[in-house]
Amino acid sequence: MPGDWQTFELVARFCHGYDPTVTSGNAIPLFCLAHYLGMTDAHSQGNLLPKVSAFIRDKILPSWNESVKAFRTSEAVIKMAADLGLVDACMESIVSKAVTDPRLLGEPMESGANDEDEEEEEEEEDGKEGEIRYAQPAVRRRLFDQDWQLEDLTMLSLQLYEPIMLGMIHNKVPSRYIASSLCEYAKKWVLPYVSSGQNASRIHAKEVIEAVERMLPNERGLIPCTVLFQMLRFALLLDAGSVCRSGLEQRIGQQLDLATVEDLLIPSQGYAKEVQYDVECVKRMLKIFYSGFADASDQPGPMSGLMRVAAMMEEFLAQVASDIDLKLDTFTQLAEFSAAASSGSHRCSDGIYRAIDIYLDKHRYLTEAERDKACQVLDCHTMSAEAVEHAAQNERLPLRVVVQAVFADQLKLRSVIAREVNGVRGSQGAESEHLGVVKAEEAAAGSSEIVKMESKMMELEMECSMIRKEIETEIGRGRQQQQKKKKEKSGGGGMWREMKRKFGCMSSNSSSVNVHDGNCHVIKKKKEGKTRIQSI
Repeated sequence: MPGDWQTFELVARFCHGYDPTVTSGNAIPLFCLAHYLGMTDAHSQGNLLPKVSAFIRDKILPSWNESVKAFRTSEAVIKMAADLGLVDACMESIVSKAVTDPRLLGEPMESGANDEDEEEEEEEEDGKEGEIRYAQPAVRRRLFDQDWQLEDLTMLSLQLYEPIMLGMIHNKVPSRYIASSLCEYAKKWVLPYVSSGQNASRIHAKEVIEAVERMLPNERGLIPCTVLFQMLRFALLLDAGSVCRSGLEQRIGQQLDLATVEDLLIPSQGYAKEVQYDVECVKRMLKIFYSGFADASDQPGPMSGLMRVAAMMEEFLAQVASDIDLKLDTFTQLAEFSAAASSGSHRCSDGIYRAIDIYLDKHRYLTEAERDKACQVLDCHTMSAEAVEHAAQNERLPLRVVVQAVFADQLKLRSVIAREVNGVRGSQGAESEHLGVVKAEEAAAGSSEIVKMESKMMELEMECSMIRKEIETEIGRGRQQQQKKKKEKSGGGGMWREMKRKFGCMSSNSSSVNVHDGNCHVIKKKKEGKTRIQSI
């Protein structure tokens, strides 16, 4: 039997001759109970069922507020109310009024992307003749009628709210009003249940976020990125279905250039808690954005969005680089995404260098090969002069990158000097053409500047040649030392052998020497007289 004790009390009072007080809050339960009891005119004239039916037709259905109130009370007797057509009647009344005046759903959100275009469209619509003008509550009614405030559809349960919104979508109510109502509904029904921590509440919140995602429009810029990211965090926290999560990621990826770095810092949930932030989710949204950019690359003005995403990704890399659990492959993939967005433009890559420096500082256990892999997307030629100078003295960078930084620094210095020299020469040529005659002092000053610049260039070249000669000298010394060591090993008593050669005890061409024989083959020139005396 439908109805509660209050509804039974009204029926009992009617049976005893009292007229019941019918309102939008009890009309539908009272109608269901009167129909169940068969209280029609067939039994007696002026019975309860015809009276309640007339009240619903004349008082409830023509009014937005009364229809919403009556529709809310139908949840207690939803099955019988649906069979009797009361649910459909209330829904048709509410939807038709929303089609006529979408502002009954509330004001649309400010997304920051298409606000100016929407204002221009509204001004054009107001200026056209024959267009529907949305009715606003009159001032007199606001002052003297206590019932002027609109009933909010977000107060309905999900069982009643979802079919109402599906009906509005089917009847083409403007999507920005539908999106505003859906986001407000998610905020009202998901956040309190998530914070409560109860299992039943979490299940209900999960059902709400999944239903809201199914009904959200797919238009770019319609919903602020901050709201979409908040819904995504709720979906991840409640372990919503993969369809819900991927749908929110798809909507965010379509307008990722409207997001901020704080939006991308999504806390990790579930099995991904070993890292601080959900980097894999950001990678998926980046792929969606880049695929959409590739499709819209022939349209005017897509590069600004791409540059915003590139700058945002550099800041995001610097934020997540300090996470000690961030894997090297994940970091390099994010760096490649950011570098790919900057390719073909004249953007400075200081942001990528800063992120790499932070990552190497927090991950000092990396090998030389791993550090080189982390720096593979770094291009020293696109860095600023300050960043190149810092990189040339950075001990955390691998040797290859340091050499590239030094080379890039030299090239930048040469280009600066060349520009100054050409500027001086160009200024002299312009002055000579314009004035015709150049003073001797000015010419001397200009030539001295040229000489200074050329001397600087000569000094740089001399430094390079001196470094090259020092390297070659060191290499030659090393080779001589090696040869000397080999000779010492092969030629054992070299000093004694040299002394015997000096004293004439052996020829310089002899290959072997007996050190202990003491007979020196020395040819001495003596006089013949002396030899004869010695013989006698």
